[in-house]
Amino acid sequence: MASIKTNINSGGANIGFHELKKQASFFFKEKIKSARLALTDVTPAQLLAEEATNGDPGCPDARTLKMISKAAFEVDDYWRIVDILHRRLVRFEKMNWRPSYKALIVVEHLLTQGPERVAEEFQIDSEAIKKMESFQYIDDQGFNWGLNVRKKCERVLKLLEKGPLLKEEREKARKISRGIQGFGSFCSRNCSPQDTLREPSFARSYSESNHHEEDLFPVQTEKPLNLENSESVDTKENWGTDNNNLLRETSAGSTNEPLLGEKKNNDPAKVPVSNTHPFDDQLTAISLLSAADEN
Repeated sequence: MASIKTNINSGGANIGFHELKKQASFFFKEKIKSARLALTDVTPAQLLAEEATNGDPGCPDARTLKMISKAAFEVDDYWRIVDILHRRLVRFEKMNWRPSYKALIVVEHLLTQGPERVAEEFQIDSEAIKKMESFQYIDDQGFNWGLNVRKKCERVLKLLEKGPLLKEEREKARKISRGIQGFGSFCSRNCSPQDTLREPSFARSYSESNHHEEDLFPVQTEKPLNLENSESVDTKENWGTDNNNLLRETSAGSTNEPLLGEKKNNDPAKVPVSNTHPFDDQLTAISLLSAADEN
């Protein structure tokens, strides 16, 4: 019984030690990364490309690949990312195959979602990629990594031919990207950071004033007012026709956009009335004179 407890305690101690070691390693890596950013000319995109193609187990995730492909459209970051990938592909080793395999994954993503010049850029690495096709390796769990590497090499080489497959894959990726960006988006205009900071506060003010609008300025619409040479009082449906003055929802997620068919005045504190409103001074004088004549 005592031996079982000892084994459990030792097992827990080992787990705690490995977890502590992992956290310490992550902490030091983050410190080194911060120091490189502060003291050298390295860019965040360059660090991201290095981490995505390191020798650690696991492959770069979709978010990392998307950030790298987006950064590749900047000239400086493009050359930094490409240089890292060239070095990873050329330095392929059977005992250290993960960096080269990860580089293939990044290259494949750049070919379909990065700049068009990537296909021309990695033509010089075709021979190095072909050498990787002969790689064979099965891990302790029986997973055939050699087969994965060969399939990835074949696909990248096919894309580098700049034939119909590359065009189809880029078009497919473009449609998927547009679908993801358009889903749930109700505003297509580009907002500046200043607009993003200003408009939510304006929207809240508009909402608060609109909430009490009818209490402050009631409008009678049950019966039309019969006045000489006058028109009925405008109701909410007749207020303002300029859609440009309506409050538009920003991409930050504002929900104060007017309903379909409803039109709001840009300044809720001013209730628009027609030129022949019964409270007009001239009409009031005419009404009083008419009453005096009748008496």
